[in-house]
Amino acid sequence: METKITSFQEFYPFYLSQHKNKICRLLHVIGTTVVLALTLTSILYLNPALLILVPIAGYGFAWVGHFFFEKNKPATFKYPLWSLKSDFKMYFDILSNKLSLDASKDKTL
Repeated sequence: METKITSFQEFYPFYLSQHKNKICRLLHVIGTTVVLALTLTSILYLNPALLILVPIAGYGFAWVGHFFFEKNKPATFKYPLWSLKSDFKMYFDILSNKLSLDASKDKTL
């Protein structure tokens, strides 16, 4: 029987364990960057139709990373909100150099 995760503090280390492949992490960074760019462009140009592309871009890049490089099932299927929060946390942790694209070089969080 699988243990149910009950807090974000428990979830984030699990999330990172599902994102050890460099290409998977890179695809998450690219996808999240595109999501932020689309959202900002939609707001600046008052074009809400662009928001339709946000989940396609975000999940598209991430799921390619999981299915073809990480070879696991995305955590978003079981924990959608914590996965979304973790994706942004991992993104900003990578940009701030708290994490590396190479998981073996990660500093302990």
